[in-house]
Amino acid sequence: MDFRLLGRVGAATGAEELQLGPVKRRSVLAALLLKANSAVPVEQLIAALWDDAPPTHARTVVQGHVSRLRALLASAGAGEHGVGLMTQGPSYVFEVPETLLDTCRFERLARRGRLRQRPADAVAVLGEALALWHGPALDGTAPSAPLRAAAQTLEEARLDVVESLAVAHERLGDRAGAVAVLQAEAAAHPLCESLAEALILALYRAGRRSDALDRYHRVRCLLADELGVGPGPGLRGAYETALRGGPVGAGGGGPVSPLPAPGAGPAPVPDARYEADARYEMAGRYEADALLLAPAGRPPAPAGPAPRLLPRGVRGFLGRGTELAALDRITGAGDGAVALVTGPAGVGKTALALQWAHHRQARYPGGTLFADLRGFGGVPVEPAETVREFLIALGVPARDLPDSSAAAAALYRELTARRALLVVLDNARGTDQVRSLLPSGTGSAVLVTSRIRLSGLIVEELARPVPLDVLGPVPATELLAAAVGEERVAAEPEAADRLARLCDGLPLALRITAAQLAARPHWRLADLAAELADEQRRLALLSLDEAEESGVAAALRITVQGLPPEAVRLFALLGVVPGPDLERYAAAALLGRDPAVAAEALDRLAGAHLVTEYAPGRYSTHDLVRLYARGLGTDEGALLRLLDGYTATALAASLAAEPGEKPCCTLPREAPADAPVRTFADRPAALRWYAVERENLAAAVTAARAAGHDDRAWRLAVLQWPYVVWSVRDGWAPLLEQALEASRLLDDPDAESRVRALLGWVLTREGQLSEALAQLELAPALAARAHDPSSEAIALVNLAVALDADGITDASLRHVTRAVRLAREAQDVLTELLALQHRTHQLLARGDIAAAERCTAYALALDDHGVTTGLGALRRAALRLSRSEALLALGERDAAESCTRQALAEAASQGFQEGVNRARSQLEALGRPVDLPAAPKGGDRPVRS
Repeated sequence: MDFRLLGRVGAATGAEELQLGPVKRRSVLAALLLKANSAVPVEQLIAALWDDAPPTHARTVVQGHVSRLRALLASAGAGEHGVGLMTQGPSYVFEVPETLLDTCRFERLARRGRLRQRPADAVAVLGEALALWHGPALDGTAPSAPLRAAAQTLEEARLDVVESLAVAHERLGDRAGAVAVLQAEAAAHPLCESLAEALILALYRAGRRSDALDRYHRVRCLLADELGVGPGPGLRGAYETALRGGPVGAGGGGPVSPLPAPGAGPAPVPDARYEADARYEMAGRYEADALLLAPAGRPPAPAGPAPRLLPRGVRGFLGRGTELAALDRITGAGDGAVALVTGPAGVGKTALALQWAHHRQARYPGGTLFADLRGFGGVPVEPAETVREFLIALGVPARDLPDSSAAAAALYRELTARRALLVVLDNARGTDQVRSLLPSGTGSAVLVTSRIRLSGLIVEELARPVPLDVLGPVPATELLAAAVGEERVAAEPEAADRLARLCDGLPLALRITAAQLAARPHWRLADLAAELADEQRRLALLSLDEAEESGVAAALRITVQGLPPEAVRLFALLGVVPGPDLERYAAAALLGRDPAVAAEALDRLAGAHLVTEYAPGRYSTHDLVRLYARGLGTDEGALLRLLDGYTATALAASLAAEPGEKPCCTLPREAPADAPVRTFADRPAALRWYAVERENLAAAVTAARAAGHDDRAWRLAVLQWPYVVWSVRDGWAPLLEQALEASRLLDDPDAESRVRALLGWVLTREGQLSEALAQLELAPALAARAHDPSSEAIALVNLAVALDADGITDASLRHVTRAVRLAREAQDVLTELLALQHRTHQLLARGDIAAAERCTAYALALDDHGVTTGLGALRRAALRLSRSEALLALGERDAAESCTRQALAEAASQGFQEGVNRARSQLEALGRPVDLPAAPKGGDRPVRS
């Protein structure tokens, strides 16, 4: 038996997964396994099932789940494995040998790996430990506080092993391997400083100094934006090491581990991109946490009243504590600090700037200057005009103002050198609008707001960005309550929450919504929510006065103005995108352009905060932005281009994931053959693409069906089969049912047979046998009509598997015999291996040992043209295990052991956990030691069913 907590909580005996049932039963099992062989009081189990107040019958519910678990264990023969669920007073004890629990095996392997002296051994053992993980710990359990805490503890233990594995790769001299191990984890845990520190040093050692420095700045900004803190000493030390080109461990950061830094050689040549960083870092001027003390003494203000030009602040300002604290840290650094508040239109940048400035202007005795640069609306203000206004505010008589812009700017620099000023520059469209307005005194501070990223200001003036995003559900609802009254919101909390969601948490939209409610006191919140739910009217309702062009649509229109043509065109096509996000290849398909052009357009849109780069290279769009884009006019071919782009990429992914298998379809006849398609280096890369794009592909299938592109819909669903195979119990039936309807409308027997075969197999694995047989009984005849013997063979095998679930039948034997013949005639070796694999299972189940031995001998002698990965390797591993069973039954113990060890190596190399478990069981039955081979590296493990 095998019990799993490192991923989706589960239990299996041999190749059979125990059907645990609902989430709460799975949670009971998890809580018991977390304290295996110890007494767990019923109260602790109740706490694990309900995060809030448990129901009055909670104890009865727990007892019912325990009773069902006992029945499951008994039916699986758990007692033969030393497994039992015992009652001990008011508690339960789950007795299980540590070897059967993946958390115990993980801890043991982690300890062994860290103690290994030889780096190669450490890499192998630590990799084996990480191979036990199949997803987030305790997946599929209730989101209760005890289980969340336990999952976090397990995840921290996993990250410790990841860092140890990276160190082992370093000791081995495999610097690229160390980077690969750390990169994926650092992306998944962007705020983990120890991972970031290790990755920065690994990148630096691997000769990727620019990447190391870039990683540091990304993490530094995230720490400031998300947590309001600066990098710790270890992370700063790693940065200094990479920045200065010194040995690892220099600069206060310390090495990643007590192990010696590998290799020696000349220090890398400094990167010109970071010379400015170097100058400011050496001077102690770049890091905010190194500059919490202001410079010694600010220049005194000249005689006369100090100017105070701030307009009145926004009433009802709420929240934004993190951003206000970030402004305090940046301006507290002194040295003429520049803070840059950026965000989408209507997010509240001006309100934040004024709120902070009103509360902090007393720190600046030289006065407060304010200018609305009108970069987004109206005619932008010329910098020279603003300089003249500032000079007058600083006491220069109008008659004494210099005639030339250059002379005025020089006078402004001279006057501000002697003052401690706060300068607020609102609505800047470009760096040129801002540059001449920056005061020259080190005691001053500047606060700039913009809808654009203003990278020039960041590079030239070391401006520190303060990104401003939409409000979360709670502050959004609080803003509504402040505007319309707490009583109205408290009376309809669900409607208020819905209004906040329909407004995307955008403060401008929320304030307009509040104004609509204030103007209609007889309306309920639910009435306006129902109106806003209509996507055709939402943007119109979120405008106060069309004549004045005020509102969300007007703000977005102004933002789009001035963007490059390709960015504007891509923005207009965002309304076509059916999924939650996109990347450059999908954008390229929309535009019908090269991915490099699409990437530039996406970057421009992200810089204008019209899309959000929430992960490297992946962009999402708020609903209000998408609705506005949808109304800009349509390119009728855009959706079809996007669907064809997804189809071509999915076809390439399927070929990379299973290179020995025949393609399940071709591109539609009218699809462009020269469209740019993502390439996949290997099978793991293809499977990762399937996982990342799953929601987009599902949405694309729905959009294809709605638009009448059924020939794209069924392809997009079926082309995901390599990923379906490895995550079969992950809710694929609804997608495949859409594909089935599309194939039936096309009257395409090839398409329909493939969809029914895949859907039937999924339903079989889900235990829905009657529904599975309804699909599978039709699939072989459809494939025969399409004259595709390989497809017919696969359909017959899938049908036989479903029929054999209740015992081997003569019908299923005939189906498999025909499948073998069809695959052989088609010279499709991998499909023949599939059929022979099930044929062997049937023979063993019927007790025909000699025939099973002959069948496996024949199958393993087939030439599969060197396919060593994917399903071909798995089928060979399964055949070897069946052959080992036959040999053992025939008394050939040595041959059985040799065959089992070969299968174990193949299964481990592919991450085939069921095969590994089965091989271990067979070796234990032979009384032989079980030495597991090295598991694949972190990125090479496929998702399993």
